[in-house]
Amino acid sequence: MDKRGLGGLDRRGLLFSGAVLGGGALVAGCTSNKSDASTDDVKAASKAGTDNDKPGKQVSIGFSAPAADHGWMAAITKNAMAQAQQYSDVHFEAVEGTNDVNAQISQVQTLIGKKVDVLVILPFDGKALTSVAQQAMDAGIPVINVDRVFDTPLAYRTWIGGDNFGMGLNAGLYIGRTLKAKGVSAPVIGEIAGIDNLELTQQRSAGFKKGLAKYGFRVGIRQAANFTADSGQQVMSNVLQARSHLDAVWNHDDDQGIGVEAAIKQASRDDFFMVGGAGSKHAMTEIKADNSVLKATVVYPSNMSASAIKIARLVAQHKGMNDLVGQDLPSSLTLFSATVTKENVDQYLPGAFS
Repeated sequence: MDKRGLGGLDRRGLLFSGAVLGGGALVAGCTSNKSDASTDDVKAASKAGTDNDKPGKQVSIGFSAPAADHGWMAAITKNAMAQAQQYSDVHFEAVEGTNDVNAQISQVQTLIGKKVDVLVILPFDGKALTSVAQQAMDAGIPVINVDRVFDTPLAYRTWIGGDNFGMGLNAGLYIGRTLKAKGVSAPVIGEIAGIDNLELTQQRSAGFKKGLAKYGFRVGIRQAANFTADSGQQVMSNVLQARSHLDAVWNHDDDQGIGVEAAIKQASRDDFFMVGGAGSKHAMTEIKADNSVLKATVVYPSNMSASAIKIARLVAQHKGMNDLVGQDLPSSLTLFSATVTKENVDQYLPGAFS
């Protein structure tokens, strides 16, 4: 999503499919005067095991996100709750999801008033909620900012989110690599984008262009839809009418892709292959069956909210992150956008959203 603001209201992703950050308390830097002190720190950290997941100090985590009115956002809330339930030392204080900016601000203020130990916030609008997040930080309550970033790093302790540019890049690389392997020298490549005035769409398209350029290819026809099945069907119908032949298509969103697929079937077209975006159960089932034009999808993981809960707990308990040397957690985490194909779909299908 758009890291600088709203980023799109129709984002979807994968359901939580297990712990996303390994346990293991990291040891603070040694104060010894010995010249090999740093080496000792690394050894100590490597012996820490999985202590981070063991019960520790009781902490309260406040959680606020937009309304769960789409698959991706529903998964965000579900994943956060499921992760919190894994810990006996976490009191999870969630407010009702809302797409009303003022209501979300009020809810966050209520959580601040309750003096929760840490806040996890996916803002409906990052810019609009920056001030209240900074109020929490100023009050000594660390904020874990999920996906739609606040306007200033003063408003959060750690940001965690997806990689829109990476989605497009990996889609472009997959299409380029596949076409090269087929010996196609001058392919006609289509792109069914999301909402063009959203920065997330622009980032995805920029990444796609970059990925294709590695193989000397470019987009031949591009049209934007609205992240809905209806808009996907209408836009894809237009593209199919405009091009009697296509070699490959990237569709930015798998829910939008339901309509895109409907248009393809209606036109009885199978002269190309398609890559989706987000990682829905429907898309992955199609990929596994391997009986349609859909051959891959690039994910935008909603398990970021589960990670955010784990990070929030570690922050509140003054712990570091497993596999990283040092006491402090990162200030920013950008999640990888994996490419799901027939070869690895079984790895991702159990966590795909419906």
